[in-house]
Amino acid sequence: MKTIPLTPYTEALARRLVWFEEPPEALSDPVRFLAYAMARATHEEMTILRGFMSDDDLREALDHAPPGIIDPRSRDFWNSKLGRYPAPPLPRTAIADAPTGWMHSYRRNTALLNASIGG
Repeated sequence: MKTIPLTPYTEALARRLVWFEEPPEALSDPVRFLAYAMARATHEEMTILRGFMSDDDLREALDHAPPGIIDPRSRDFWNSKLGRYPAPPLPRTAIADAPTGWMHSYRRNTALLNASIGG
């Protein structure tokens, strides 16, 4: 993935999209920055930003974006725009694979209690 240069345009865009970080820090991780851009940038902003990045860079950003930045609608739009329809499945995370719910907690806690009292 190419780096995104710090120009007056990218600095202003970074201030708007990743307002909680200084622009050099926001631009230092192009995958994360592009994820924010794909979710929040205007059409005009993305047109200019795409002048710095190839379609392969955008695909890489989609494939490796941190969880929770790109909303499902934006993800589907960009996958379609980049020739990937239907969109590839979301990557699985360890948390998504972990058992959840009160029954799992009840069974785990009961097993721990039984083991501690020799039952």
